Amino acid sequence: MDAKRVRDSAVIIAQVMNPQDANPAGNVHGGIIMKLIDTAGAVVATRHSRCNCVTASIDRLDFHTPIFIGDLVFFKSSLNYVGRTSMEVGVRVETENLMTGELRHAVSAYLTYVALDKDGKPTPVPPLILETDEEKRRNVEAQVRMRLRLKSRCKKPASSPQQGY
Repeated sequence: MDAKRVRDSAVIIAQVMNPQDANPAGNVHGGIIMKLIDTAGAVVATRHSRCNCVTASIDRLDFHTPIFIGDLVFFKSSLNYVGRTSMEVGVRVETENLMTGELRHAVSAYLTYVALDKDGKPTPVPPLILETDEEKRRNVEAQVRMRLRLKSRCKKPASSPQQGY
């Protein structure tokens, strides 16, 4: 399996936010943005693996500023880390006010996807080629997050069928 570069699977998705995307406060509903983040991340994971990919976790999703109806929103997504069957994708969400040209960094998110074979089982993915200092820095930070995820997973008590909501 040949290694692939970060730029080979990176995507930028752009969408104008319309009135049907609003929450009761009149801003764009956070759930709309979360869905588009997941879509952009899944595209990157699928492009890298050329397999069906499912969302395994969302490590961080930080809203820095509201997104307004009429804004053009960019979902800039690329791989940070590749394991055996999983991939961490970083998504940076930026908005542009089309009337003023003002650009704002609105959201940052880190998501992990798992590649699945035709039987729905995890399958190996190509290694990642890191070319720039920025890609190397992001990879090191992603490895730290991965270790923290695994450490956290090991500490969780097993749930019983009686526990629930």
